[in-house]
Amino acid sequence: MGLYPSDATENVYNGKNRNALELGFTPGSELWNGRLAMVGFVAYLVWDLNGYSVMRELLHFIPDFC
Repeated sequence: MGLYPSDATENVYNGKNRNALELGFTPGSELWNGRLAMVGFVAYLVWDLNGYSVMRELLHFIPDFC
């Protein structure tokens, strides 16, 4: 096997493309869900590092965390 996966490795699960965007609880949709969750998490971290923290604003409503 070379450095990059071949077309044969993309169709390992039931002969279907694992990167296909499908609806429902399929392996392809679970992969895309994870990818989009990682993008959202990184976007929130960048947002928070720029000074717009949602958690700090929500914790100000609780008196013990002020």
